[in-house]
Amino acid sequence: MPDIQDSVIISKPLEEVFSFAANMDNSTKIMENVVAIEKLTDGPLQVGTKFKETREIRGRQASSIIEFIEFIPNERYVVQSEANGLKVIYYYDFKPTVDGGTKVNFEGDIHTSGFVMKLTKPIIRKILKKEDGDHLSQLKKLLEGHAEEEETTMKD
Repeated sequence: MPDIQDSVIISKPLEEVFSFAANMDNSTKIMENVVAIEKLTDGPLQVGTKFKETREIRGRQASSIIEFIEFIPNERYVVQSEANGLKVIYYYDFKPTVDGGTKVNFEGDIHTSGFVMKLTKPIIRKILKKEDGDHLSQLKKLLEGHAEEEETTMKD
């Protein structure tokens, strides 16, 4: 069973949702604790693409390397970060809905190694649920909110 999970239906086409979600530059908009993101590898998004993510956690900034370990355009991507005995893997699956929207499923797995990290896993799980547990609802708001703004602009 995953340590964190969520799903959401977004009233936008699959390609648009996947493209926005997989674009790590949008992390600062989707996850409120992410304050900076920097691509470390050249080329298009693919397995092996790495980013440096900086989060603000309890008033301090901490950075980690995020790596794409699976990437199937418009279907699925998986990213992981690993540091100091803590490995976090986030799985994202995208499916079209019958009404032209997109269902996004998210699962997060937390792996610890070392005595101290194993003891603190419940605390780490709680922190990550608080920080990242609702990011799909933020993704939905961003994508569906853009459509409403565009429609309003077009009517003016």
